[in-house]
Amino acid sequence: MTSVGTLWTIPQQDYGRRVRAVAAYAGVSVDLAEGYTHHETNKSAEYTAKFPHGKIPALEGTDGFKLFETQAICRYIAALAPNSTLLGSNIKEAALVDQWVSFSDSELNAPGRIVFQLLRGAITPYTKPLHTTMAERVQRALNTLEQHLATRTFLATERITIADIAVASVLQRQFSYVIDAPLRAKYPNVLRHYETIVHQPALTAVFGETEFCEKAQQFTPPTKEKKEAKPAAAPAPKAEKKPKAKEEDEEEDDLVPKEEPKPKNPLDFLPKSNFNLEDWKRAYSNKDTRGAGGSLEWFYENFDAEGFSVWRVDFKYNSELTQTFMSSNQIGGFFNRLEASRKYLFGSMGVLGQTNDSIITGALILRGQDVKPVVDVAPDYESYEYTRLDLSNAEQKAFFEGALAWDLEVDGKKWVDGKNVSASFQCRSFLC
Repeated sequence: MTSVGTLWTIPQQDYGRRVRAVAAYAGVSVDLAEGYTHHETNKSAEYTAKFPHGKIPALEGTDGFKLFETQAICRYIAALAPNSTLLGSNIKEAALVDQWVSFSDSELNAPGRIVFQLLRGAITPYTKPLHTTMAERVQRALNTLEQHLATRTFLATERITIADIAVASVLQRQFSYVIDAPLRAKYPNVLRHYETIVHQPALTAVFGETEFCEKAQQFTPPTKEKKEAKPAAAPAPKAEKKPKAKEEDEEEDDLVPKEEPKPKNPLDFLPKSNFNLEDWKRAYSNKDTRGAGGSLEWFYENFDAEGFSVWRVDFKYNSELTQTFMSSNQIGGFFNRLEASRKYLFGSMGVLGQTNDSIITGALILRGQDVKPVVDVAPDYESYEYTRLDLSNAEQKAFFEGALAWDLEVDGKKWVDGKNVSASFQCRSFLC
């Protein structure tokens, strides 16, 4: 069997397994890159010259043709196979295949990956409400699959397509940590479909054995070791450094390097203000936003316009937004990257609109009169446009209040979900 090219991946990567499964079912061969070391090879200048973001899986054809992004690679390989039905046999079937592949990645894989990262606690700080919400989103996707498969053997056509393989690759991973025995019992059609796909003769070697968890994994906070009491006369030995547990190789698991201590922030040298940002955050968290005695009333009574300023924030690339829950997570990520400015800033931002037609906007309250010293600690701060708000202007004041009250409407787009920042920089609420 002639190889169509070289594939860079790692054995445990579900995306790479999906590509290998498509190739195996299509009856074509791909060579795995020899000597590949994750987080080393893909960070080299040679690799990024071929694949700029250093991601895996990535494919280089025997003719030098290069591809990254899983779905593009799968479609290309499937199209190379003679008489392949993996992409559907007509334009409508092809559209259905694309629909279910997109569904598997956005509605099933995306929330499941967030759960995985939360459980590890290495990339995303653990938050119980987010864990619960994302686990519920996994179940919502399973409900859709269960209902659809109740009268069908396969997802898009009467034969196996890359949509079926995509869903199986996602499910295999999630069976090991989030879709446990009680949950699997609720979805017999999903389980039947999965077993049908992974037990195809051409695919058994790719998928291998599936690890089914009996109970969904829960986050366990790291425990502090207690020091053993030592005799007073005996010298205390130096504590040995324990080796760090090896991180599972995943393409999204690059750890952020530790930063060097930074000099004192110039904002600390501003004249003292009577407006206490931490008091405001407490008022916002504990009071209704609007109405008598609400947090907005507290704000207007205490705000110091000389020591603080108010800004409108708009994402510059709204045309690139797709799923609203992913946009909501993007806001959370932006706030997390503003951690170094925690004591100088309060933000309330939201997603307005609907899937594939939404915007990200909101308001910031920050120390000083210049937005840049506060927000430039976030690497992606330039992806947003900042406009100073004049609260004496009725229209701008209404925008500010709507952003804080989460009932803002812009150009007919209504508020879908929002995130804001408390004293510990945790979001007050999550998409439901």
